[in-house]
Amino acid sequence: MPLPQLLTIALAEPSPLQAQIIRHALNELGIRNVDVFHSGQALLQHLQQHTPDVVISALYLPDMTGTELVYALRAQPAHLDRPFILISSETKPHYLNPVRQAGALAILPKPFTTAQLDKALGNVLEYLNSDPMLNECDEDFSMLKVLIVDDSATSRRLIRTVLEKIGFEQIAEAEDGSEAVPLINATHFDLVVTDYNMPHMDGKQLVEYIRTQSMQFTVPILMVSSETDQRRLAAVQDAGVSAVCDKPFDTAVIRQLVRQFVAERA
Repeated sequence: MPLPQLLTIALAEPSPLQAQIIRHALNELGIRNVDVFHSGQALLQHLQQHTPDVVISALYLPDMTGTELVYALRAQPAHLDRPFILISSETKPHYLNPVRQAGALAILPKPFTTAQLDKALGNVLEYLNSDPMLNECDEDFSMLKVLIVDDSATSRRLIRTVLEKIGFEQIAEAEDGSEAVPLINATHFDLVVTDYNMPHMDGKQLVEYIRTQSMQFTVPILMVSSETDQRRLAAVQDAGVSAVCDKPFDTAVIRQLVRQFVAERA
């Protein structure tokens, strides 16, 4: 399992100055295995023969965006689960939400602090090092059933990977609330993980349905969403969601919440 100082990084950053700043920050954390690429295509070509632990990218590259880069990664089976970190001065949700949906493990501001970078890499390590065989507390999760509801296939894939690393084996998926309802009516689930913004039937409507119309109205519901509107999130809380996590999410937080839900149900 990777140790912090042994992490290998592939960095896509067109600015030599910014690349130097990021490399210096990584060096301060003891990470020296950093390959820098000034375009997205150069990094993708590198990945044809190398498997870095983490890909870090700026949002704007000379030949593509960081968003296009992460989706290019997700299109390749070998890099479908590759940890991805975006570093950008962009703050508008319109630009950042697609990166969140693609399963980025962290989005850092530009400029960022060493503490912010350290936290992001800590999440990467938690993700890479999670192994149900190493933690007896997680072994019972293999007997539990979980439903993932998200209109983003890449987001579902990342959540599924994290849950599998925690120890879940019986995982069903739905693209939105309307597709989830028949599954909920036909199967007893021990946990539901849902997005907020989905077509046809969003996360709030799904929570309301589960709590008021389904036979399993006590099932724990974890919402993992990029939604930032506090009024909408408050409405979801009122509808009966068990907990809300941001995208990108912290793997350790997901693990802790799932354990808490399972313990409370037991």
